[in-house]
Amino acid sequence: MTHEATLRHALIQTLPLFEMMRMRAATTARRHPRLGFAGSDPAGGLRWVNHFTHTRRFLGPDDREVVSPNNDTLYSNAWLDLADGAVLIESPDMGERYWTLGLLDAWTNPFAYVGRRTTGNRPQRTLVHGPGWRGTVPPDVSTVVAAPGQDVWLIGRILTHRADEADIARVHALQAQLRLQRPDGREAASRLDARDGLPATGTPTAAHYVATVDAALRRNPVPAGERLTWPLAAADLDALLPAVYDELRQQGQGQPLGQGWTLPVAVRTHWGEDVRTRARVARNLIGALGVEEAMYPLAETDADGLPLHGDGAYELRFAPGQEPQVGAFWSLTMYRRSDCLFVANPIDRYSIGDRTPGLRREADGGLVLRLQPGDPGPGHNWLPTPPGEPFYVVLRLYQPGAAHLECRYAYPPIRRRPSVPRPQETPP
Repeated sequence: MTHEATLRHALIQTLPLFEMMRMRAATTARRHPRLGFAGSDPAGGLRWVNHFTHTRRFLGPDDREVVSPNNDTLYSNAWLDLADGAVLIESPDMGERYWTLGLLDAWTNPFAYVGRRTTGNRPQRTLVHGPGWRGTVPPDVSTVVAAPGQDVWLIGRILTHRADEADIARVHALQAQLRLQRPDGREAASRLDARDGLPATGTPTAAHYVATVDAALRRNPVPAGERLTWPLAAADLDALLPAVYDELRQQGQGQPLGQGWTLPVAVRTHWGEDVRTRARVARNLIGALGVEEAMYPLAETDADGLPLHGDGAYELRFAPGQEPQVGAFWSLTMYRRSDCLFVANPIDRYSIGDRTPGLRREADGGLVLRLQPGDPGPGHNWLPTPPGEPFYVVLRLYQPGAAHLECRYAYPPIRRRPSVPRPQETPP
């Protein structure tokens, strides 16, 4: 392997580790509601870990911390620092509601879950510990999770009906009952210096990249079965870093599913030897769950293989009885291709799916979704596209059925519609 190939492989191998440290810097709290600021400088690098923060509203176009976010659930977020011992997660009775707490290690492996699919909706206490922990498990703990490193990203998703203020309030109450503490009942919240993860956006400098990876490797060993050539000199990476970041964004988005659809994330609990896909997902879809919890089929082209563009008008039709087969729910979400984020639109709609109020089906039971920049008129299920810009869509499938997991489901194509006048523009 040439020197440049070795450098490129090391970058691709460690890029998820770097991006996770940036996510930690971007999503941990500067201020604790009871303990105050983590540092004397609120804008500094000290952050609170082992502490939940909650998104109280649905994410929209002004939210830029997470690429390809969902628009179906309210998030609860925590970063666990297990260097000083185990942490207990308390979760309340969730009723019949879909919810999940996905645990990702520092290399983006979605190694464990707490929630509807795996541990149920009853009140429960889950103990999470790092390597080498030898403590005592309290008797009322229902689940014990062994983490491979000292840093864990805990991403909670609770299904919420966005058009129902009472339901949003109920979810806020559930979020408030998610708690982190030590096994002996002490406060778990602690301070951690996240300066290596800042700035939290953009292509990093080589010096920033190397310093961040160096620090993260001291707390999070290379996954079993991998060999890493490290450390690297920052001077060797100056030209390669921008190229690798752009390459991972432009690279084809995963396993082909037919009709223009691909599966960018096919992991279950561990990426194994597929370090390139791991890096691409960290670059474009960081925080993605494993396929048994959620699948994310993605389309960037129409039925003719042409890139989806906001100046066109498209139609996605599910034949009768052929809507996605899920144990929880599904939705189709719209993103601008350039930055993997939502784009503002006149009806504040960024996803459409089986729970969308007023969803209309055809007389035969089929379902047609219109993807276009302008209102198609009454009687249509409209998901606005970004005018003048390329876009992509993600079909989110929570608790996907066997047809999806076994790649037997026939995904319908996104077809470009001919340019026709809107109903209100029809000449007299």
